[in-house]
Amino acid sequence: MKLKKMFGQFPDQKRKAYFKTLPNYQDGQFQNQIPTPALLEGESMAKLLLEFFGRHKDTTPTSPIPAIKTDLLHLQNDKDVLVWFGHSSYFMQIDGKRFLVDPVFSGNASPVFGSVKAFPGSNGYQASDMPDIDVLLISHDHWDHLDYGTIRLLENKTKQVVCGLGVAQHFLFWGWPEDKIIEKNWYETVTLADSIQITLTPARHFSGRFLSRNISLWTSFILQTPTKKLFLGGDSGYGPHFKEIGEKYGPFDLAILECGQYNERWPYIHSLPKEIVQEVKELHAKALLPVHHSKFKLAQHPWYEPLEQVTTLAEQASIPIVTPKIGEEVNLTSIKTIWPKWWR
Repeated sequence: MKLKKMFGQFPDQKRKAYFKTLPNYQDGQFQNQIPTPALLEGESMAKLLLEFFGRHKDTTPTSPIPAIKTDLLHLQNDKDVLVWFGHSSYFMQIDGKRFLVDPVFSGNASPVFGSVKAFPGSNGYQASDMPDIDVLLISHDHWDHLDYGTIRLLENKTKQVVCGLGVAQHFLFWGWPEDKIIEKNWYETVTLADSIQITLTPARHFSGRFLSRNISLWTSFILQTPTKKLFLGGDSGYGPHFKEIGEKYGPFDLAILECGQYNERWPYIHSLPKEIVQEVKELHAKALLPVHHSKFKLAQHPWYEPLEQVTTLAEQASIPIVTPKIGEEVNLTSIKTIWPKWWR
């Protein structure tokens, strides 16, 4: 029963009837803004699997990932701070409100026991380390972003969930009350208390927890508080949406963009390091924080390559880049842009 629970639940008939009225939903699936094949033209899944299970250098670290344990349960309420937990999970406290994004604390990112395990040292934070959360944001329902074990333990700590259309069905299946969950489409805005606004914006990716793809929406977010404006990128390949979002909503104090688990064989669904610099420019972001790395092996590149490459490219382009260790505080009031290159 637990395994069945982990997979979540397809959207019900009422939701699907509504989805059919939307321009970004066709033939029973949500659609990207532009054509987005899973693999590069000419590639095959068989070739990809042969490469994936071949020998690749440095895909996992030889020593534990360095980490810091920040006491979030006793964090001063007036601090504006971000703490990254590895991969795409991070906590933010801004203007007295607490946000948690895509938390995965169970130690693996797959329904298959013992597979896609967290690197040593990278899984030191658990749901019990989290304070009460005002808003839990879920970018999409992939296993490395929506973790059943973690979500189950966060229900009593979480006031509100904001997610893309269809993702709410998983939460309802897992026993969450409906009034805690807000699901929206791209370019729709949720207005919360104390002048907090969360706008869902496009990403170029896909969704799915088993064989059926794209039955729920994948999304990026704009988080606007009285003093800050952040872009939370979710998972996304490069596309025209970055320029659209920058022109409509920019500039941003910080862009948090995925950088990792990429491959030239699937260039449309994850951004390559060289593309991230362009994304930051098009978003009109003042600084970049790269995520989606240093916890799970989901691609064949060296584990340290995303940070090494994007840092070099950002420095060459004079883009301030934020690269904390897991658990290290990032002061959002005055964002430091010179960080030790800990991955070396």
